[in-house]
Amino acid sequence: MGGNDQQAYDRGTSLFSPDGRIYQVEYAREAVSRGAPSVGVRTADGVVFVAMSRASSTLMEAESIEKLHKLDDHLGTASAGHVADARQLIDLARRQSQGNRLRYGEPVGVETLTKFVTDHIQENTQRGGTRPYGAALLIGGIDNGEPRLFAADPSGTPNEWKATVIGGGRQDIQGHLEEEWTEGLSLDAGVELGIAALAAHDDEFEPEDLAVATVTEADGYRTLPVEEIAEAFEAAGLTVGDEDEEGDDADAGEADADTDDTDDEE
Repeated sequence: MGGNDQQAYDRGTSLFSPDGRIYQVEYAREAVSRGAPSVGVRTADGVVFVAMSRASSTLMEAESIEKLHKLDDHLGTASAGHVADARQLIDLARRQSQGNRLRYGEPVGVETLTKFVTDHIQENTQRGGTRPYGAALLIGGIDNGEPRLFAADPSGTPNEWKATVIGGGRQDIQGHLEEEWTEGLSLDAGVELGIAALAAHDDEFEPEDLAVATVTEADGYRTLPVEEIAEAFEAAGLTVGDEDEEGDDADAGEADADTDDTDDEE
């Protein structure tokens, strides 16, 4: 009987277990933690988003992997978890942002939009016939001239951050952000910090495997080209794999030469 009761709480999307847990929300968080990580960094000049967007196959078009999205001229978002769930939340945020402009003639506030989205997410944790969203979002932008960054998780909780990560490798990446983030960080330094934070968990990636976007008052939402990402990649102290491979080939060539010399001597 105890096992059956446990399964009943496990299947219920809107039922608390005796110890106060909603298992489906926890499973949704687990789905997010299995996704590719996305980092958000608030700087003095704006907000930086850095996301891992590595293709799972050499036959896949890298441009079709969308981890960063423009919500409005002053707003952007990064996602982690189930892509289809994230798309629904992003479309909701875009409609609300544009509706606010039409209704009030002004851009929607970052906190206002975040709470609208998280209210919608929370509804799916207490309503029958549905399930929690298996996705998390970072929502950042410029609010009255000030950069702001929020995170929304599958429980519908909005939290404001100076720098944070959603997706896999959270412990390593968040630890790096907590150690390296400082007040007054420049936009370029924020990009470098986001890239270095991802490398703290997994350094086996190239500039082409990243998606980077910034949101500033002057330029609005801007996606960085791969050339600028490569420059930030090197500025963060990381090396491009091709250079390493060339170095490995050179070392291997020297080793072969040494072996040949040894053979000749013998």
